[in-house]
Amino acid sequence: MSAQLAATDPHEVAHDAGHDHAGHDHAGHDHAGGGHDHGHHAVVENNFMGLPNIKLAMWAFLGSECMFFGSLIGTYFFYHGKALAGPLPATIFSIGITSISTFLLLMSSLTMALAVDAMKQRKPTVTRNYLLVTALLGATFVGFQVYEFSHFVHLGLKLSTSLFGSTFYVMTGFHGGHVTVGVIWLTMLAFLVHKGKLNPTKLPINVEVAGLYWHFVDIVWIVIFTFVYLLEFIQ
Repeated sequence: MSAQLAATDPHEVAHDAGHDHAGHDHAGHDHAGGGHDHGHHAVVENNFMGLPNIKLAMWAFLGSECMFFGSLIGTYFFYHGKALAGPLPATIFSIGITSISTFLLLMSSLTMALAVDAMKQRKPTVTRNYLLVTALLGATFVGFQVYEFSHFVHLGLKLSTSLFGSTFYVMTGFHGGHVTVGVIWLTMLAFLVHKGKLNPTKLPINVEVAGLYWHFVDIVWIVIFTFVYLLEFIQ
């Protein structure tokens, strides 16, 4: 046995040992890489469509919301002009005040888009600021709506006054509730970004999903403003 060991080429022994060491390092690297990938997928899980699950869930929710608001708007138009008691839309709508609140809500879509863009560039401070501005604009819109409702009630239009009153308050009231939920959501996101509570990898998807919801709320209001307020003003 000693003779065999002596006959073994020292270069071959060194080569085999180096090869085994390299193989061990390669296995360790693969193991580390696997751990890294596992950690990444644990943060944002994609579905079979290649989309994050949270984004797919939001799209599904917004699809159901389209049918919900579609039914509310359709009901309003079905009973439009059939109210037997006043006041009527032409006598109480103020296109000036509603135009201001609509402009503020549209501007909030711009600031929301800027927040998403800042998020993609990993700028948490800028993202936080745009989220707060968006929430402030949304809260101002809700304030205008509360003022409008109180003014309409003062003029005699209540939920139980007529078909116009019931369908109008339900339709715009549910939209205002959605805006309020969005304001609370954006404020919480801004607070979490400020405190550094959000994982940097999860930050983009959280803000992007909130942006989808907010843009949907804005689009719904554009439809309501155009077909409820502007058409009444044109007529």
